[in-house]
Amino acid sequence: MQNTKLLLTSLSLTGLLALAGCSFPGVYKIDIQQGNVVTQDMIDQLRPGMTRRQVRFIMGNPLITDTFHANRWDYLYSIQPGGGQRQQERVSLVFDGNDQLVGLAGDFMPGVSRDEAILGQDGKTTVTPKAERPKTEEPAKPGSLLEQIQREVDDVETVPVPTPEPLDTNPQ
Repeated sequence: MQNTKLLLTSLSLTGLLALAGCSFPGVYKIDIQQGNVVTQDMIDQLRPGMTRRQVRFIMGNPLITDTFHANRWDYLYSIQPGGGQRQQERVSLVFDGNDQLVGLAGDFMPGVSRDEAILGQDGKTTVTPKAERPKTEEPAKPGSLLEQIQREVDDVETVPVPTPEPLDTNPQ
C-alpha cells in the first residue's frame, strides 16, 4: 500500500515537472522589437550629398556608431513575433570626409516601397511571387523622358542647410 502511494506520488510529481516545460496552446506571447525602425519611405528621402545632420533628421540616431569606422552609421532592426521566427533588417550609411552621404547598403534600397509592392498602387491586395520580380533595373533609353529626369537629378547641386543665428540673450 505504501509502495503504491509512493509510486503514485512520484509519477504525479514527474508528470507535473514534465508539463511545466511545455508551452500551452493559446498562451499569448508578446512581440519583441529591438533597434531602429527603418521604413522604405525613410530610405527614399535620402539623397547623395546630404549632411549627417540631415540624415539624422530623417533616419534618427544610428543604433551603432563604430569607433573604427567613423564614416559609417548602422541601423539595425529585429522583430520576433510571439513564438515566431526572428526577422532582422540592416542598413549601413556611408559618409565621405566632408560628412556628406555617399552610399548605403543593406536590406533597403531606394525604389518602390514594400507596402506598394505588396498592396499595389490602387490599394488592393496583390502579392507578386518572388520569381516574377525584376532583379535588375534597365538603364534609361537615350533621349527618353526617364533619361532626361535622371540627368536633371544627377546635375542638382547640393545646398547646405542654413543654420539660424543664435538669439541675443542680453536684451537692451
